[in-house]
Amino acid sequence: MSHPPTASVAVVTDSSADLSAELVGDLEIAVVPLRVVIGGMQYLEGEEIGAEDVTEAMRTKVAVTTSRPSPQAFLATYARLVDAGFDAVVSVHLSAEVSGTYDSAVLAAAESPAPVEVVDTRTLALGLGFAVRAAARTAAIGGSVVEVAAAARDVAAASRSLFYVDTLEYLRRGGRLSAARALLGSALAVKPILHVAEGRIELLEKVRTSSRARARLADLAVETAGDRPVDLAVQHLAAASRAGELADQLSARIPAAGEVIVREVGAAVGAHVGPGMVAVVIAPRR
Repeated sequence: MSHPPTASVAVVTDSSADLSAELVGDLEIAVVPLRVVIGGMQYLEGEEIGAEDVTEAMRTKVAVTTSRPSPQAFLATYARLVDAGFDAVVSVHLSAEVSGTYDSAVLAAAESPAPVEVVDTRTLALGLGFAVRAAARTAAIGGSVVEVAAAARDVAAASRSLFYVDTLEYLRRGGRLSAARALLGSALAVKPILHVAEGRIELLEKVRTSSRARARLADLAVETAGDRPVDLAVQHLAAASRAGELADQLSARIPAAGEVIVREVGAAVGAHVGPGMVAVVIAPRR
C-alpha cells in the first residue's frame, strides 16, 4: 500500500463489508479477514474461503461457524499502515451486537503505534461497505480522523438493511436471533422479513409466501428510498436469479438510485443467513 500524498489517514475494515477488490484497491482500504470454521477447520474469509464453500457445507449438513479476527491481526495491520507513512487510522467495522470484531479492533487500537479511531457502524455486509467507502473517499481527499470517522458513522446511521431468509434456523443456530424470535418467525410456516435495528438483527414482518416476501422487500426498499438520491445494493446467498429480479425492479421503481450493486454476501455473513437469502441495502448518496 502506497501513501497517497493528500491523505494521512488510513481506513481499515473487516471482510464482512463485502467490498469489491477493485474498490479496495482504488481507495487503498485495508481489509482484515474474519475467520470461518467448516467442519472444525478454520479459513480466512475472502482469502481461503468463499460463499460457495459455505453454501456447499450447509447443504451437506457440515457445521459452519465464524470467528472474529484476533487483536493481533488488527495490530499488525495498523503497524503496517504506520510503516507505510500514514499518521492515523480509522477502523470501521460491523455491528458489535453481532460480532466481537469491533472489540478486537478496540483492543488493538490501544497498542497501536499511531492513533486509531474505531467505528462501530451497527450494521453489516454492504450496509458496512457503503460506510467504509464514504470514509475512504473522505480520507482520499485529505480528511481528518474526525471527518473520516464521521463520514462512516453518518452513512451507516442513514442506511437501512432489509432481508429475507428461507429459514431462521441459521440465524438462531449462530446466536444472531433469539430462539424465541426464531420460533415466532417460523410459526405457521410464514416467511420472515428481517432488518438491522440498533445494531441487531430483528424480525420486521411475516408474510405467507416467499414470493410475497420478496415483493414486500421491494416495497419497503422503495418506501425507504423515497425521492432522495440513494445508493442501492441487492445481496444474496446462492440466489442470484432472485437477486437479479429484485435489482431490476428497484432500478425501475427508484429513479433517484444510481447503479444497483448486485453481489453475493461473503462467507462469514452467509454462514448465519443460509442459502436463499436476499437483502436490500439503501444508503444515502455520497
